[in-house]
Amino acid sequence: MKKAYVFPGQGSQFPGMAKELYNGNPKAKDLFEKANRILGFRITDVMFEGTDEDLRATRVTQPSIFLHSTILAACLDDFAPDMVAGHSLGEFSALAASGAMSFEDALKLVAIRAEAMQECCEKVPGTMAAVIALPDEAVEKVCKDIPGIVVPANYNCDGQIVISGEKDAVLAACDGMKAAGAKRALPLPVGGAFHSPLMEPARAKLGKAIEETAFKSPVCPVYQNVTARPSTDPGEIKKNLLAQLTSPVRWTASVREMIADGAGSFTEIGPGAVLQGLVRRISGETVEINGITTI
Repeated sequence: MKKAYVFPGQGSQFPGMAKELYNGNPKAKDLFEKANRILGFRITDVMFEGTDEDLRATRVTQPSIFLHSTILAACLDDFAPDMVAGHSLGEFSALAASGAMSFEDALKLVAIRAEAMQECCEKVPGTMAAVIALPDEAVEKVCKDIPGIVVPANYNCDGQIVISGEKDAVLAACDGMKAAGAKRALPLPVGGAFHSPLMEPARAKLGKAIEETAFKSPVCPVYQNVTARPSTDPGEIKKNLLAQLTSPVRWTASVREMIADGAGSFTEIGPGAVLQGLVRRISGETVEINGITTI
């Protein structure tokens, strides 16, 4: 039975995240302190003592989740993945945990990505919405028929897609989804239109940073969001990582591909349990599903 490890993305943060890990594990504490130095501020203070609102800012959220996930993986005695994947931001955690890039380089990339995306959010206001109980094709058709920019952003599992784009277009699409038979179409409390064309201005800054970062072949295949296919080639990984900015997260297809390739257990590493629920819905409970938030 092959072991798959999955890493969560933005939205999994919570006040006090990783505090127990920091206090209880000397190796974790050293890595968190290294992160504070790299970032130039004590992000651990925000993670451990900050409010929901403090943690919601993209430039804080993304490195916080990345740190929780990758440091936790680094502290596991039995971390030996046969395959890995991460949801959106979590793909950076998956790449660092599987050795495709160093902890330090990955953290710097995450910080640049978060800053660039935050700038996009501030310049071009956008939003996202969850669409429940509507087939993928119907969601895609409604988005195409709406004036303005609105696109599928996260294919999370069957019957759960997140759309993203300009605020007016997303709200209009929500009405269209309900008219098409969706059980619910709910705007989300997010700061921008992630995985949509509105993130295009972030491409130049992130692309330059990715190109200048040393990547190597990971210890196992990484199933990337853009293709839902495994990759171990550094050049291909770089290209897909940049394309992810404006492309949808194909999580449903990624999990199915991992199962088809022999994954018999999935372990989510990091804050929250969102991915455990999604994997359960995708797999129909045919695989073992676990979660690790602290050790």
